[in-house]
Amino acid sequence: MLSIGALRAHLVAARLAGVVATSREASLRSYRLFAARDPRVLLGIDPQCSWEARELVALMADRCGVSADPSRVDGHDVIDPARTVAALDSFAARIAAVAQCSGPVLIGTGHPHRLLGFYVALADALSAAGCAVLTPAQGRCVDITTRFGLRTYNLDYVRGVALVREPGRLSSGCETGAHTHSPLPVRTALAAAAEAGGPLPELVIGDHGWVCGAGQLGFEAIGLADTDDPALFVGEAEGTVSVVVPLDDAVRSDYYRPLTRYVLNRACLSQ
Repeated sequence: MLSIGALRAHLVAARLAGVVATSREASLRSYRLFAARDPRVLLGIDPQCSWEARELVALMADRCGVSADPSRVDGHDVIDPARTVAALDSFAARIAAVAQCSGPVLIGTGHPHRLLGFYVALADALSAAGCAVLTPAQGRCVDITTRFGLRTYNLDYVRGVALVREPGRLSSGCETGAHTHSPLPVRTALAAAAEAGGPLPELVIGDHGWVCGAGQLGFEAIGLADTDDPALFVGEAEGTVSVVVPLDDAVRSDYYRPLTRYVLNRACLSQ
């Protein structure tokens, strides 16, 4: 099993934590937009409280380890690797709990180019443990507003992991899908599961709108988030989201493999 020391060293070396590629400017811009309740950064969360930008800086300093100084406005953000490891332990505990009762799960990502492999390994392990890995609404159209205007995507699954693709690119089994922050794909999947009479997931695993959208609808949701995605951490602080792991969500896909091994070992799901 990967030791905590080795995991922390990997997080820093791969820039998953420590000094990360996400800029301070990008994070602060997201905090300002969140404070203004811009739907592009709310990711499906309807905050219970009124969050000011300074409060978000303080929250992200607590949850991620970024600088708590609001006057620091440039450079790269920093994630405390100890916080990442602690959150991975909590993440693994929730996965272990759903595996122990063979509960149904829904897994989806808005970062398929980077994180698909991480989630596929979780889906395989949970399926082997007897969990139903749900795939509702496959092929269903989802209209998402992007910076380029309204785009229509199709909901698809790769080895049990949901993502969205541009029309005409369904079910290749290997190509990754589109990057999205939208909560609409998870809303579409959950609505289809309910319309079909279930089962509904006991746990939703993912990132971006998959976590926030599911949590806002009352489903237990856990996921990964970067320093410029405050919505997940607000959701965690307010109890809408169960667990958020702070890390850079856009490094090379193979850099997440040690995290996969660590999580599955901690959840006693290693094969």
